[in-house]
Amino acid sequence: MRFMVIVKATKDSEAGILPSTEEFAAMGRFNEELVKAGMMEAGEGLHPTAKGARIDFSDDQVQVTRGPFELSRDLTAGFWILKAMSLDEVIEQMKRAPFPSGEIEIRQVYAAEDFGEALTPELRAQEERLRARAANG
Repeated sequence: MRFMVIVKATKDSEAGILPSTEEFAAMGRFNEELVKAGMMEAGEGLHPTAKGARIDFSDDQVQVTRGPFELSRDLTAGFWILKAMSLDEVIEQMKRAPFPSGEIEIRQVYAAEDFGEALTPELRAQEERLRARAANG
């Protein structure tokens, strides 16, 4: 199974305040443990919402709103994509993350088999081709 670990934004992350050298080093050690455990597929921090945008699709209308956005529990400051046998395994690993404060959210990523018959063999083949092309740049 694959999981996305979503790091929630804080006042500091939205202000563009970067971690200290010590905090970067601690996160590097934590990420190294995840890699050694064979769990980490990706992990990145995100720029503040002041450098982002939202696109709202409603009734065939498209509306673009540029950041910054009001600080809320919905904002994301970073993420990991992890492989694990269970949600509990991810929880146990992430409880050791070197955050002095803040919040993370863990969500399972859908796999092709989760979609049942709606994902026809043709659609599955298309998805696999696209993933292969994306992986090769």
